[in-house]
Amino acid sequence: MSRDAGPSLTTLPSVTSVTPVTSIRTVLGDISPVDLGICDAHDHLFLRSPQLPGQELDDTEAAAAELDAFRAAGGAAVIQWTPYGMGRRAVELPRLARESGVRIVAATGLHQAAHYAAEVLARVRADLAGLFVAELTEGIGGTGPRAGMIKVAGGFHGLDRHARHTMTAAAEAHHVTGAAIGIHLELGTGAMDVLDLLCDELAVPPDRVVLGHLNRSPDPTVHRLAAEAGAYLAFDGPSRAHHATDWRLPDALTALTEAGHGDRILLGGDTTTADARSVNGGPGMPYLLRRHRPRLELALGEDLVTRILTANPARAFAATWGAAAWGGAGDGTPGG
Repeated sequence: MSRDAGPSLTTLPSVTSVTPVTSIRTVLGDISPVDLGICDAHDHLFLRSPQLPGQELDDTEAAAAELDAFRAAGGAAVIQWTPYGMGRRAVELPRLARESGVRIVAATGLHQAAHYAAEVLARVRADLAGLFVAELTEGIGGTGPRAGMIKVAGGFHGLDRHARHTMTAAAEAHHVTGAAIGIHLELGTGAMDVLDLLCDELAVPPDRVVLGHLNRSPDPTVHRLAAEAGAYLAFDGPSRAHHATDWRLPDALTALTEAGHGDRILLGGDTTTADARSVNGGPGMPYLLRRHRPRLELALGEDLVTRILTANPARAFAATWGAAAWGGAGDGTPGG
């Protein structure tokens, strides 16, 4: 399947007065990709959803302790994939980054419809791309730190109307800003449907797409096809025994590496509940480095695992940032 051609960009938003700089956009400002360091490429410091009642990540002190534990394990950066309207606590992120010494990248975007009240979706859908661009270029909620990536979601083995709408908005925002688009794949499924839409129909370069949760569907053929297309493959959520995670991951990553795609692999923790935090007795963010990294080094070697944790996310989340101006307008409401 070809990813070389796409639709004309004449219908996409225009950019004016752009001075492009390749950098990673953290909550404390843009940094050179070489300064990112050991990175958890998909995790959550804060998260709230009606789908996870009673398990909200909303404790600022617990988030600070988790970052400290991650730093003590050797971590230097976290990409927080929490999107619009799911309790990002964006105003807290700069302080947490300063005090912990961990670089934090925040997300804009929108999750599956089930995570939102109907009135929230009604309010943002009319100009979703404008909202994304505003959060990437002006700040979350208009005054908070700028987001550094876009997170949207597919469905189980397919893309419903909501997914297609949010991914279309994400593509528009990408074309204006250059931001990477991270995809929640429901139970790891639908990767090629996502690439068909984003890359073939909407002209997003494949190397601007990060496919999340591929460990949950350990299909080596899909993994290889997605890597050959040029997308990044995020294997996140280690230690979850009800998914094919730890025990299948070395084989999956070995197969990708032997096929020449070691530079497409990303690793993350994807902490989504309070009980999963290390400070509450769960694996949390440190598990990726304390337990998972040594396991993978036995299969892949120390040098490759280090590159997967450093060079790969540095490329995946760096952007040649544009969008000094945007023709749309966000809804102007707080986006925490």
